[in-house]
Amino acid sequence: MSERIVVKIGSSSLTSEEGGLNRESIAFFASELASRYRQGDAVMLVTSGAVAAGFRQIGYTSRPKIVHEKQAAAAVGQALLMQAYQEALSRYGIVAAQILLTRADFSNRRRIQNALMTIEELLKQGIIPIINENDTVATDELVLKFGDNDNLSALVAAMTKAAKLVIITDMDGLYTEDPRKNPQATKIERVEQISEDILKLAGGAGSSVGTGGMRSKIEAARVAMRGGVGAFIGKVQLEGDLTRAVEGCGRGTYFDTKLHSLPMKKQWLGFHSMPQGRITVDDGAVAALLIGGKSLLPAGVTASDGDFHPGDVVEVVNRQNEVLGRGVVNYAAWQLQAAAGLGSEEVSRRVDVSRIEVIHRDEWITLI
Repeated sequence: MSERIVVKIGSSSLTSEEGGLNRESIAFFASELASRYRQGDAVMLVTSGAVAAGFRQIGYTSRPKIVHEKQAAAAVGQALLMQAYQEALSRYGIVAAQILLTRADFSNRRRIQNALMTIEELLKQGIIPIINENDTVATDELVLKFGDNDNLSALVAAMTKAAKLVIITDMDGLYTEDPRKNPQATKIERVEQISEDILKLAGGAGSSVGTGGMRSKIEAARVAMRGGVGAFIGKVQLEGDLTRAVEGCGRGTYFDTKLHSLPMKKQWLGFHSMPQGRITVDDGAVAALLIGGKSLLPAGVTASDGDFHPGDVVEVVNRQNEVLGRGVVNYAAWQLQAAAGLGSEEVSRRVDVSRIEVIHRDEWITLI
């Protein structure tokens, strides 16, 4: 039975440690993608490698660290990367399309809807979309970067309602310790919930040509799971490994989810929107939001931060400052400060708002 698959390949799998494309690696991954394509799957590829592919060509002796130098290297490397993929996939009669995205594209509901429509049309026409971050225009602040495209791949998987996200790495899954340092480390075969303990098992950044480590991959898996997409993190190194990863017997760790795919509006609210403030709530409001499926009322609010207005997105946290979720607020910041902790009737007398709910349950997504 055919299904949608998002495959993410990092820089270290496509380039040498010294920089430049490894054509043999690209040919191998093209054959693996083609195998799934021939079986009827709608395949999408999220790829890194533009900066690593381009910095030698542009004349740098090592991977650049200054923003404009990285962007220049990406401008050269992206063309080389796409040319290599197109040549490799054309051997199987497959057409590839380039899509470059930034965090700002996802934060704008109209722009990301247009991107989704483009991807849908490409899949309909039997074309493999090859998606990368637009490094030549993306800023380098952490909040605006995807993080070696791991997070980007999860967002694409959720947005397109993929059946599985396959994140390829040089490790055959998540271990209780680093197996390169401790041979007694045990591999974790399946994960149903990503806790802080699971995140602590991940190490730092990977190779000198990439920026992502196991932690960013696990965080990406968490985003995918919240969007109703199961994930696999592991090796695709031998012929047939991608098929084995998709079919549940791959060399890696599976991250399972019982959640259903989210509508686009909820995805935007939970994963793409930029919160303009933060609201702290009491234990009763926590239970109402997380267990009761209720709206957030002013009585449950204990504090708020930020200069937000009606219609803005805000984060909601508990007394321990743990993020519970996000929602569209119906109050301006000054109105909520005046209404916090008060009953609905008292709020109606003091503050002129269109809706008494601080956040209506239809405009809320849980993220815990």
